Amino acid sequence: MWPFNLLGLAALSGLGLALVSMPIFLKWAKGHGWGQEVREEGPKAHLSKAGTPTMGGVVLILAGLLVSFWAPNCVEVWVFRFVTLFCASLGAVDDLSKLMKHRSLGLKARHKMAALGILSLLLFVYLFFSRESAGIVLPHWGLVGGVWLMFVITLLLTCGTVNSVNLTDGLDGLAGGTCLVALLAYGVVAGVGGHIGLSVAAVAMAGACVGFLWYNVYPARVFMGDTGSLGLGGALASLALLTESEYLLIIIGGIFVMEALSVIIQVSYFKLTGGKRVFRMSPIHHHFELGGLHEVQVTSRFIIISIILALVGVMFHLGIL
Repeated sequence: MWPFNLLGLAALSGLGLALVSMPIFLKWAKGHGWGQEVREEGPKAHLSKAGTPTMGGVVLILAGLLVSFWAPNCVEVWVFRFVTLFCASLGAVDDLSKLMKHRSLGLKARHKMAALGILSLLLFVYLFFSRESAGIVLPHWGLVGGVWLMFVITLLLTCGTVNSVNLTDGLDGLAGGTCLVALLAYGVVAGVGGHIGLSVAAVAMAGACVGFLWYNVYPARVFMGDTGSLGLGGALASLALLTESEYLLIIIGGIFVMEALSVIIQVSYFKLTGGKRVFRMSPIHHHFELGGLHEVQVTSRFIIISIILALVGVMFHLGIL
């Protein structure tokens, strides 16, 4: 039996808490000069966004985590909270580093990856002792691999998802909108799999995303920063791992996969050819933006694609496709 009362309370509470809290945060951020530093090598149209308050992900993530206490108390929900908060805290350190040094680059990539590697190891240990058998469950194949495959997938999924969502956060409303769709999809997946606590927690974070998007849609009044993008990436990665549906995140999070691949392709081709490019700019949302589309058009179409992929993923998981 689906706890629709809890799901509704979680969604509305997350939405309400984010909506009410954000004006307080914006006043604080403006008073302390927490303005976004824009990369000079990015699209020139984005230079006008310099100074927009950032680190709004603090409100988003905290609202979602606080409201997740509507969920039935269980270990896996606490793991979800830990992973989300760990990644958000890592993003907050990165954001504060940028703000204090007044630059667009914060922590070095190797430091982020080292922290995410430690988190992946902790997740793997939990999964190893909580699952009946070590390995990865694939449709039509069942349980495949063993301990080492499970460790590799945990590492790749955690690091890959967190960084991919971070790359997606480049246009007003893009990361928030696509994560909202993915969280709702995983709310269904978790509920169908009997993970009611995770279902409520996912919907709670989705509600907080809606509240955040009220202030983040074009023209954005606040950016989520790495605090938000890393936190949301951690939330999605943990949902995929805890529901044993790792493969499904490739479909539901197809936009994130596309964004990450565009960067890998661009950088690799640039190095191999001595300076040539495949895309006008990467991540790929900038490619379409520089091609003449307004960022609202790019964001809207990416979210539509995300909705389609989420529906396909959920239907595939349910055996309809």
